[in-house]
Amino acid sequence: MDEYGHFVDWDKMDVSAQSQDTKELTCTDFHELKQLARQGYWAKNHSLRARVYHKLISNIPCRTVTPDANVYRDIVVKIVGKRSSSSLPLPEFVDNSLVPTYCLNAEGVGAVRKIILCVANQFPDISFCPALPSLIALLLHYSRDEAECFEQVCRILACNDPSKRLIDQTFLAFESSCMTFGDLVNKYCQAAHKLMVAVSEDVLEVYSDWQRWLFGELPMAYIARVFDVFLVEGYKVLYRVALALLKFFHKVRAGQPMESDSIQQDIRAFVRDIAKSVSPERLLEKAFAIRLFSRKEIQLLQMANEKALQQKGITVKQKR
Repeated sequence: MDEYGHFVDWDKMDVSAQSQDTKELTCTDFHELKQLARQGYWAKNHSLRARVYHKLISNIPCRTVTPDANVYRDIVVKIVGKRSSSSLPLPEFVDNSLVPTYCLNAEGVGAVRKIILCVANQFPDISFCPALPSLIALLLHYSRDEAECFEQVCRILACNDPSKRLIDQTFLAFESSCMTFGDLVNKYCQAAHKLMVAVSEDVLEVYSDWQRWLFGELPMAYIARVFDVFLVEGYKVLYRVALALLKFFHKVRAGQPMESDSIQQDIRAFVRDIAKSVSPERLLEKAFAIRLFSRKEIQLLQMANEKALQQKGITVKQKR
């Protein structure tokens, strides 16, 4: 079907919108790339998107010694051995996250666990990274083999450009980003924030779910579109999309009784079933229509929140 489709269950993929016209991506201008990503230019063709991901990830500035495909081939047998993929225990740092299957076939689903374990082996300094299973599952759709997927994930994790925040890898970074998301909700989604305060005992608990909405609950067609833009524009895109999800949740559910006994569960269910009410285009439009929101503002909030957590001595996840 496609050299990048080895792990894909094509019956689950929406290929109705796929165009056969596979233009190469030749532009390198940031503003042009940004427009193409936001418009979903490479969402229309599976192998074009795979090549674009490959190109964008290859350009991420990384630590000198970043594990590559050859490292994976060397270590995978040693780490996985004869165990069946489905029984492989996940490292503690993924925090019992969902391992989304998206549109992967059975081989792909098993490969995600193998790659997670090999990443854990090569990155002993990762202490908290619940987004990792989703990241691997998504990239596997656009990889020729497990080793290539492993290399791409390693490049994202080993990014050493201080101005480019990609994936949280410590509890401190994760927790401060949850607080930052709460600050942004309070400022840019006041109606939704009032609802959250009214119906939840601990509003930060609700907001600490924000990455799970994206990396876990969002369906494949949506997270892939978000990821297109994330690879070009970075972390702030994730905040924008999560705010847009909350705005839509509030709009669709305002005035209705809660469906479960927890707003957290309600939001997760809404995000899982988002296709019933919002298209990927509309979600991104809403995300980018939020005004006045700059990378600088986010960096300042994030730094202040990290500092506050450090002063309280909260740097690792407490065992409940």
